[in-house]
This record gives sequence, C-alpha cells and structure tokens, in this order.
Amino acid sequence: MDDKKLSLRSHQAVWHPCTQMKHHESSPPVVISRGEGVWLYGQDGQRYLDTISSWWVNLFGHCNPRINAAIINQLGKLEHTMLAGLTHEPVVALSERLSTLTPGNLSHCFYASDGASANEIALKMSFHYWQQSGFPEKTQFINLQNGYHGETLGALSVTDVPIFRQVYAPLLRPAHPVPTPDWRYAEAGETPETHALKAAAALESYLAQHHASTAALILEPLVQGAAGMGMYHPAYLKRAREICDTYRVHLIADEIAVGFGRTGTLFACEQASITPDFICLAKGLTGGYLPLSVVLTNDTIYAAFYHDETSRGFLHSHSHSGNALACRAALAALDILEQDNVLETNRHKADFLNQCLQPVQAHPDVRHFRHCGMIWAFEVNTPAPDFTQCFAQKGLEHGLMIRPMGNSVYIMPPYIINEEEMAFMAQGILHTLNEI
Repeated sequence: MDDKKLSLRSHQAVWHPCTQMKHHESSPPVVISRGEGVWLYGQDGQRYLDTISSWWVNLFGHCNPRINAAIINQLGKLEHTMLAGLTHEPVVALSERLSTLTPGNLSHCFYASDGASANEIALKMSFHYWQQSGFPEKTQFINLQNGYHGETLGALSVTDVPIFRQVYAPLLRPAHPVPTPDWRYAEAGETPETHALKAAAALESYLAQHHASTAALILEPLVQGAAGMGMYHPAYLKRAREICDTYRVHLIADEIAVGFGRTGTLFACEQASITPDFICLAKGLTGGYLPLSVVLTNDTIYAAFYHDETSRGFLHSHSHSGNALACRAALAALDILEQDNVLETNRHKADFLNQCLQPVQAHPDVRHFRHCGMIWAFEVNTPAPDFTQCFAQKGLEHGLMIRPMGNSVYIMPPYIINEEEMAFMAQGILHTLNEI
C-alpha cells in the first residue's frame, strides 16, 4: 500500500498522541516502514535522521542487533508473567544492576510501563510513607515552575505546563510550584549558578512555612524537558537535597528523560553528588525498544511498608510490571552503555557536534543556545504562530525528523550517531532556519 493510502487510514483510525488531528488534513503523518541506526525510512525509500530519538527514548539506534538478539533469546524462554507472587531472572538481574548503578543506596525497584506511571508510584509511595510513619498531615507536593511529569491525573497535578494541564484543572490536586532554576529566567548580572541558588532560596522559604504539610518535592534534574529543554546549574540540586533533609521532605528525581547518559553522566543527580529518596526511570531504560519504567527507593521507605498486615503494603500494580522481554532489553542496553564506554565517547561526539552547530548558534534569529550532555536546544525569534509545524515540515524536506516545542528547537540524537550524520543534521537545521 502506498504512503498516501496508509496515511489516510491512519488519520481515520488512529488518534495520534499530543496532536491536533485536524492539522493532519494538510500535513499527513509520515509513514515509516523501517528503521536502521539513526535513520527512519519511509516506504518510498526516503530516509529521515531521528534527531529526537523518537521522543527521547532511543539510545543505540533503531534495530540494534545486540538488543534484537537479547529480545529474541528471551522470547524463546518467557515473554511475560505477572510479578505478584512470581518472579523471573531478568527482573531480578535488572533490579540488582540498577541498584548498583544509581546513586547511593536505592536498593528496591518497583516497576511500571511508562514515565507518568513511575511518577505516580513515587508520589503515592511518598504520601503513603508519611501516613504510616506518624506524619499524616504530609499530603501535599511541590514541583518546579514549568516542570513536566506526565499526563495521568496524579502526574499532571505536579506538572506546570498550561497547555497540558489547564483544561483538566478541575480534576487535579492543587499545585504548589516553586520558581524554576532554568537559567533562561536569570536577571541581568546573574550567572546560571547564582540564579539556581536564588531559586533554591525560594524553595527554602516555601518549605520553612509549609514543610509540615509537604510530602515531597518532585523535579527533573538539570533539564526540564517539556519546558523546551530548560537547563539549570547542579547547585540547585545540591541545595534542594539539603533543604529537603532539613525540613523532612522527600526528594523525587524524575530522571525519565535525562537518565542513562543524556546529561553527560549516567544519572543527572550525579553532577550534584546527591541521592534522591526516589528516582524514576523510563524512556532510554530499554534502549527505546519496549515500555518499561521503574522507581527505585531506599531501605527506610521500603521498611515502612514491610509488615504482617497486607493493608500496610504498597498495594499498587500494573499488569505488565517487570515484563521479561522489556527487562532483557534493558539489560542489553546497560551492557552496551558499559561495554562500549558510551559516556566517554559521547563527550567527544558532543564536542564535534558543538563545532558543527556554531553557525546555528550564531544565527541572528537564534537565542539561548544551550547544551547539556547529549541534549541541545535553542529558541527561534519568530512571531509565526505556526512555527512548530512549519519547522517540522521543512525539516522533513532536509531529511530530519525534528519536532520543536513552541519556538524551542531541540535535538537529542541516538548515541550511535557518527560525525558524518552529525554534520548532516547540523547543516539541515541551519538550512531549515534560513528557509523558515
């Protein structure tokens, strides 16, 4: 079937995520028939460089032979079993490995399928912990201005992006956002670090008044994704940890988008040398192959639920928790991270791509060019209300699968991208900018 017919069928039958479906009348969804490395291929043979890792999930390229082999091997043994009352080797091995790799003593893993679900688990665990630890008044959560934690109702309650939460406000718990450390909001004369410390002082001021009713602070370490990749100094994380300790408030690190090397270290929290009370992981966990998320927490929180009474347990479940195929894919992804010295290699790739992007950074319509690890972003100074759609469409003409957020353009390519592909990507972005 040709692209036009399949695209029409998709428009009629598939309700696409985060999409105004009427826009597909003029810009039909791109039909993808296969993927290889950093490239996605249409049925007509046209290829597109996956500049955003298919919504930030793909670390090691499409159809990676090592992850493929791991999944095929597992498929011949066990595809899935429930995790209530049962266990299996892949989930045990993955849990042990994640506990070793994450900061500090996060020794207990609770699994779900997606990032929003992981954040919901952490929020529920924090609330429930305080209920069972003699602090029943701790029922509220605080989040960062412009923070994003998912679109299920609990996660949306601690999300501060109006386009996602505004219409659902009557369904949500009250939000308590505190100022963002995102350095784009710094005043004249402020450095990223001094701005971060000013935001931390605002957090301390809030908790000084409201700590008795506050269960946890949830944040995206170093990079606020849906805010257009807003970046901030690690000093904020360090002070947030100290402040939360002072006022007996949990710290939830939503590393769903930034974990597994995206910020330059395996986990973003490492850059502030802190250990959160909960760390939430998803997206790149399986190399982008299968839905899997996990919340890791410490012995103290785990012990509050360890009791003879069933009702004191954490009675939360997902049908596909700890899916064997997904766990095996995750183990293969971790093998690649370790065996291929990916973090060190990425530092050299980032240096090369920064050189390639210098003409973009110098473009007269570009502002707030920024970079963290394997994430780049910038704003385009334009009054065009349809900039997002136009830039994405023009990018396709230059062989780029790219999806701006508002007037923020970002790239998060798979780690396997080579120099030739990086140069192609940078040139395509510059051409797209000039033509827009």
